[in-house]
Amino acid sequence: MKIAIITGASSGMGKEFVKQVSAQKCVEQIWVIARRKERLEELAQEVQTPLRVFAYDLTDMSHIDALKQVMDKEKPGVQLLANCSGFAKFGDFEQVREQDALAMIDLDVRALVALTMACIPHMLPGGHIIQIASTAAFQPLPDMNIYAASKAFVLSYSRALNRELGKKGVSVTAVCPGWTKTEFFDVAQKNASKGAVKNFLFLSKPENVVARALKDAQREKDVSVYGIFNKLHMFFAKILPDSSIMTFWNAMK
Repeated sequence: MKIAIITGASSGMGKEFVKQVSAQKCVEQIWVIARRKERLEELAQEVQTPLRVFAYDLTDMSHIDALKQVMDKEKPGVQLLANCSGFAKFGDFEQVREQDALAMIDLDVRALVALTMACIPHMLPGGHIIQIASTAAFQPLPDMNIYAASKAFVLSYSRALNRELGKKGVSVTAVCPGWTKTEFFDVAQKNASKGAVKNFLFLSKPENVVARALKDAQREKDVSVYGIFNKLHMFFAKILPDSSIMTFWNAMK
């Protein structure tokens, strides 16, 4: 069976990936992963492609092990893996709780790598892995220090893995959106310190980011950036010192 696996599928870009992949009719089944089972079941009524629901918490490695066991037993052909699970906490090092800081690393980095490694043996030639990174990956960001660092990892990891898996006919694309209209902000801003970022300029729609990501994956691009402002961000982050970018960031946030 040819399948897609999409994490964070209960909301935001994960949910949008489910809708657009279903509309493309490129797989027989979509395996959706998120903690909120009821939302995944509601989503199953909104799309034509059959969904298989896994109400998993990806910070719990036993849940990833359980998924691996299902895959090893059923041996599906994975056409697409979209790792969309992740969250941020805004605030400086004194404001973000240690529990939240470590949970960011567990979900944004550890779970992403674990799930990618679990899927690689089942990827079909011509298949695609899409990893949600961020424009935050382009430089360090005060008051988002762990989130930005985790996304820098995702960007670097994905680009290198794209070179490695290209030999097997599988592409890996790091998607680097800027501010996007999702539930991301509800979690990120909760209990944030006064100095945390509050100006969310040039908001993108998730459907546009996802459409660009799917097109770029088909083109086997290792980085996908939607929108002229975000592309300018990437350009200037390459030519300006990190210290200058961080100074500008502090001035605009």
